[in-house]
Amino acid sequence: PADHILDGTGYLTNREEVFTKDMMKRFKQATKSYDKPVEIVTQAEAEVTEKSKSTEKKTWKLSAQMVRDFGFATSRKFIWDMMAVKIGERDVMAVSLYSKEGNPLWGQWSTMAVASTLKSYSRMTFDYPYHKAISVHAPMGMEYPMICYNFGRPDAEGNYSDRTKFGMISVIIHEVGHNWFPMIVNSDERQWTWMDEGLNTFVQYVAEQDFGEWNPTALSAGMTQYPSRRGPAKNIVPYMGGDQDFIAPIMTKGLNTYQFGNNAYGKPATALNILRETIMGRDLFDYSFREYTERWMFKHPTPEDFFRTMEDASAFDLDWYWRGWFFTTDYVDIGVKEVKKFYATSEPNQWIKDFAAQRGMEMSDLPPLVYMVEEGSEEFEESLRNGTLLDNAPTVKEYIMDNFSEKERSELKQPKYFYNVTFEKPGGLVMPIIVEYTYKDGTSKKETYPAQIWRLNDSEASKAIASDKEIVSIKVDPDLETADIDTSNNSWPKEIKQSQFDKFKNQVKN
Repeated sequence: PADHILDGTGYLTNREEVFTKDMMKRFKQATKSYDKPVEIVTQAEAEVTEKSKSTEKKTWKLSAQMVRDFGFATSRKFIWDMMAVKIGERDVMAVSLYSKEGNPLWGQWSTMAVASTLKSYSRMTFDYPYHKAISVHAPMGMEYPMICYNFGRPDAEGNYSDRTKFGMISVIIHEVGHNWFPMIVNSDERQWTWMDEGLNTFVQYVAEQDFGEWNPTALSAGMTQYPSRRGPAKNIVPYMGGDQDFIAPIMTKGLNTYQFGNNAYGKPATALNILRETIMGRDLFDYSFREYTERWMFKHPTPEDFFRTMEDASAFDLDWYWRGWFFTTDYVDIGVKEVKKFYATSEPNQWIKDFAAQRGMEMSDLPPLVYMVEEGSEEFEESLRNGTLLDNAPTVKEYIMDNFSEKERSELKQPKYFYNVTFEKPGGLVMPIIVEYTYKDGTSKKETYPAQIWRLNDSEASKAIASDKEIVSIKVDPDLETADIDTSNNSWPKEIKQSQFDKFKNQVKN
């Protein structure tokens, strides 16, 4: 019908035939507007048009190359807005089509979300190769090259909740992102669903955080960042710690999985986010991920191509990571098993006495040595608490005086406290150990022990720590960045957490 507005995959080759003079003028303005959308068809015009039905016909001609499918949308109710986005050396048009029922939400945020997505995805992968990206107001989310359909609508009075607003923005980011995965990096969604939905959901998370940073007015009061549903490690914990009878490896064929959303979207996105933030670091991950997308744009990669490229580009051995996260249903659970505190002394302990006796040696046969005494043991003396390392172990003092210059002695550290911390791994997944040590003076320090710490023992690992300050608490994964499913064993001394019921009882009492 001649009163319809239409857009879809491809270049509109007869724009001057189907546009009015006002529409052409506004379109030219939109191609120069980089900060806000320009309405090509206004709400007032759309409201007038929808009151009647034309009996005339109009033909819209679209032409596209390097696409595997196409889509279009047409309606006499459409409001149509656009803005330009600088991608590399080119201008790309961010476009939205929506009815008056979508306002004020759609007019305010749809095209802004499209524009933000184009910038974020191009930064993480390759420059968007098409000339436009369209978001259409629809009852569900679905993607085609250059065009996608997205939900999210205010109520009849134009009011909407945070859930509606962020749900709409997120689905727009996700569906526009499908231009990259799988429209251009053309994986087999039926066989390897995660290569499409999982990779896209991961970049969606990055793009959502960008959107919140670039559009702070979109955030609600009290928010400091965009409230992403998938991507943060802590959000996947209920799934990974759930009933193993209803969890399948990521590498399972998509149609055969349980909990499709978590399996194909949430867990792969989380795995890649952890890989980026905790394992590889952003710079190395981003370089490798970009290399993968550039190698395989307009081609048909398999999982092996992704795994191989990430390792090849980074020179980083990730076999252990792919094996655990993608080929098993194992989960992360790392805790503090035991902490022993020692003091240095020159007095022989029982272990060395037994050692000498077993070999028929006298203590006088041994060279000057330094011994460790565990706090609380029979050999421990309270005086050790008050002395320095050199006070408690004169052997060390003599060695230093004999072998170091005065300047060198002044630069030596003198740790007083010695600890042996044993970590346990009830979970099957191999992960780095991220630890926060808190000291008696109120200061704290974070240490990350790489995943290779588990290479000789898959259940326990120990670290010896020398410190000039007394450690009062130890916490594994303090920022919840590894998807640890059980944090009850993460702390020393063990933290006693109240249940929700106990908290409620205390509130009632007070």
